[in-house]
Amino acid sequence: MPSPPPGARRLSALLLLALAGCNLASARKAGAGPTPPAGGAPGLDARPSNPTCVAPARPTAGGVQLTRVYAGLSFSSPVAMLQAPGDASRWFVVEQGGTVRTFASDATTASSSFVDIRGRVTAGGELGLLSMAFHPAWPATREVFLYYTAPAGGGKPLRSVLSRFGTLSGGTDALDPASEQIVLEVAQPFSNHNGGALGFGPDGFLYLGLGDGGSGGDPGNRAQTLTTLLGKFLRLDVNGTGAGYAIPSDNPFAAGPSCGLGVSPTLPCPEIWAFGFRNPWRWSFDRETGRLWAGDVGQNAWEEVDVVERGKNYGWRIREGAHCYDPSPGCPTPGTVQNGAEVVDPVTEFDHSLGVAVTGGYVYRGSAIPALRGRYLFGDYGSGRVWTHDPGAPGLQRADLLGAGISLSSFGEALDGELYLVDLGGTLHRLDPSGTPPSDPVPASLADTGCVDPADPTRPAPGLVPYAVHAPFWSDGAAKERWMAIPDGQSLSLDAGGDLLFPNGTVLMKSFRVGGALVETRLLMRHPDGVWAGYTYRWDAAQTGATRVVGGQVRPLAAQTWLYPTEQQCLQCHTAAAGRSLGPEVGQLNGDLTYAATGRTANQLATLEAVGLVSLPGPPATLASYPDPLGSAALAERARAYLHANCSQCHRPGGTAPTDLDLRLSAALAATNACDAAPQRGDLGLAGARVVSPGHPERSVLLERMKRLDGQRMPPVGSLVVDQAGVELLGAWIAALAGCN
Repeated sequence: MPSPPPGARRLSALLLLALAGCNLASARKAGAGPTPPAGGAPGLDARPSNPTCVAPARPTAGGVQLTRVYAGLSFSSPVAMLQAPGDASRWFVVEQGGTVRTFASDATTASSSFVDIRGRVTAGGELGLLSMAFHPAWPATREVFLYYTAPAGGGKPLRSVLSRFGTLSGGTDALDPASEQIVLEVAQPFSNHNGGALGFGPDGFLYLGLGDGGSGGDPGNRAQTLTTLLGKFLRLDVNGTGAGYAIPSDNPFAAGPSCGLGVSPTLPCPEIWAFGFRNPWRWSFDRETGRLWAGDVGQNAWEEVDVVERGKNYGWRIREGAHCYDPSPGCPTPGTVQNGAEVVDPVTEFDHSLGVAVTGGYVYRGSAIPALRGRYLFGDYGSGRVWTHDPGAPGLQRADLLGAGISLSSFGEALDGELYLVDLGGTLHRLDPSGTPPSDPVPASLADTGCVDPADPTRPAPGLVPYAVHAPFWSDGAAKERWMAIPDGQSLSLDAGGDLLFPNGTVLMKSFRVGGALVETRLLMRHPDGVWAGYTYRWDAAQTGATRVVGGQVRPLAAQTWLYPTEQQCLQCHTAAAGRSLGPEVGQLNGDLTYAATGRTANQLATLEAVGLVSLPGPPATLASYPDPLGSAALAERARAYLHANCSQCHRPGGTAPTDLDLRLSAALAATNACDAAPQRGDLGLAGARVVSPGHPERSVLLERMKRLDGQRMPPVGSLVVDQAGVELLGAWIAALAGCN
């Protein structure tokens, strides 16, 4: 691999720890030394006019659109949305922290508490209040069932709890927290893979989907072990049973003694309806056929949708989707019998080039969109994509429906059959007919976007403002240039965490050079409806133009292979939890940059404020400033900055990663849930494995994942080259750690 071009950020691993003088300002000065600013002058004299580089309307699939509803309401990490049987007058929204909010179907600004059990719930990552189900005879039978994770304590381990609640006296429909009757408790050996959906079937029995107990690769083989409830669908009779439950007589293992917390059975658990699941996240019954459809989150490569039937084995950990997992190859094939049950493949699947965590949905039975009737709709939490599956068509087929552009935590089905989508970020959306044919207003040529000079597309349009970040995201050794295009008359604001908030119409442009030549330009657009989306353009060999790549592409270069991401992969990294824009935040921009328009070097934040683009809460000297990971700051600070830039977009509260890690620079080391913590997604064969093992890089799963290029790689998408300098940096940091304080 050739050496990076002059000005490239990445240095060799040998130089990483030896150089101490490569600071942010010196690394960004190019050519024959810019003129120092006179009297602290800003880098620009005035805000440039930007009449051309403005995000157009989003591409549409035609026939459908996503409409935000109840815009006056917001919720805290909502994970479910439902209506009570026979009552379309109001909605209920389950919040992961331990509350349920309710509001009228015609509400504009008001919601109220239906129940608050935050004191009993441990939340974060995949933990929390995860589901709610009304008794099917509601309101005659005034019972509601909640499923949540409870903390360890009082002699009990971390556990999943299924409870029954009654309503408050006096005619109100709010739940009485004091009425809780615990129906079932299941010990959780790890904090992830808790399943999370609860519902009554058309037979009147209560169904519950449980994950395999967590970690990675199901280390206890629990999903295939019939003497545990983990990795199973359960079927319980809670009608007239008091605090507990009965076993339906036609459950496949009905003769065995009941399982649950503190029980070590020797016979298969009678609660089991089906088994072999990794983490069934959101499932539903088709209201017309009664079939149970489930989205089961995959391990490293495949996300699947299953039709769940009595006594069947859905494969995990033997199979991941329709593919061998353990053993690989040579696993049992569909139709064969394993653990006394027929192995069943999914009805459809998608790989991790399209998404990272399936969100199960519903068979559409509404009337507003006739073309979708009878099709199963499902999506991906990370990319926000939504697909359909035709139950009558052969094979593992699926069809694109739309890019929702949200962190899709759940679907909701109204009593009239119309479907809603829940954004973990706090908003609710409805699937509506659009009445328009498919459209794609994003130009095929970069020269036509208005973001580059039409006479020389290698140069930005005059209305763009350059910027640079202290701690860049690793991009396979490429040198990067960045610009922001803000619509005229609009400005930026700051949130409490220091992220820059961009108005609708914004375009963030980033170009990549390998060996000095442009290979790619990416446009991250905030469309007029407020939804972010990413688009990528491939440069021709002559460097005269760039053409849009739709659906991703892999291109061989002279010394490496270059990956052009899919639209879905763009949003897998540019997560909603991290504000989508990622790089432009106070700590990343609080440093000097040389502005080509004036030749001056000046502080970027001070320049943005001077030209009226943003109002700062104080002088830049008083604000956060992240260190350059390859600079001269203390080793621990540089390592944490690297993790912030490369990992925290997914590993943070509300992020897309299926763990509770918080790798933001603002989190104390002990609060990252990484230091001396057991790995939640497998130990990769490391002896004494921890996520970060103080003093022991060889035991640290975080570091091992950085070294890989297989399905265990982190980051999981967007890179085909190991960041050797980053590996050296984090290895040195872990080796120097004496503890977690």
